[in-house]
Amino acid sequence: MEALGRLFDVVVGSAPADSVAGAITGNRVHLKNAGGCTILVLTDGGSTDILDVDLQQATAASGGTIGDLDIITHYYLKEATTFAGSETWSKVTQSAASEITNAGSASKQTLLVIEVEATQLSDGYEWISLNVPDQGTNGTKYTAVLYLLRDLDVQRAPTSLVNPNA
Repeated sequence: MEALGRLFDVVVGSAPADSVAGAITGNRVHLKNAGGCTILVLTDGGSTDILDVDLQQATAASGGTIGDLDIITHYYLKEATTFAGSETWSKVTQSAASEITNAGSASKQTLLVIEVEATQLSDGYEWISLNVPDQGTNGTKYTAVLYLLRDLDVQRAPTSLVNPNA
């Protein structure tokens, strides 16, 4: 069996969009059938504005109650003027919060990783999303977010995976 469907599933948090032109509201993903989610954020280096993100939890796929998920005590970061595949990860620590501010450096491509365990959500909350606030006014910064659902409760062929938002 392939890794997709056995070890993880991939859900788009937000398609590439200019985060300097306006805030990006992340899609919600359900953690009910997964042990956790690895969130990947990728930006280009087109702006001198530095990446900020905000992790949310929710009680429903749409609507419901939304709140900050104040669990980010660390994240991982790769950055380069132009990614070449030789970059190494750095671990960045912070006090527990839902926000990460000024991740990385100005005018660099950035790959940021946040780990979320399903058990970290508050009672009654089963969905998460990652929002990218308006990054500023300097140039263009394309930003994309992917959710890697991991530790799947039910392993299936990729074409038979359960809708992660149902």
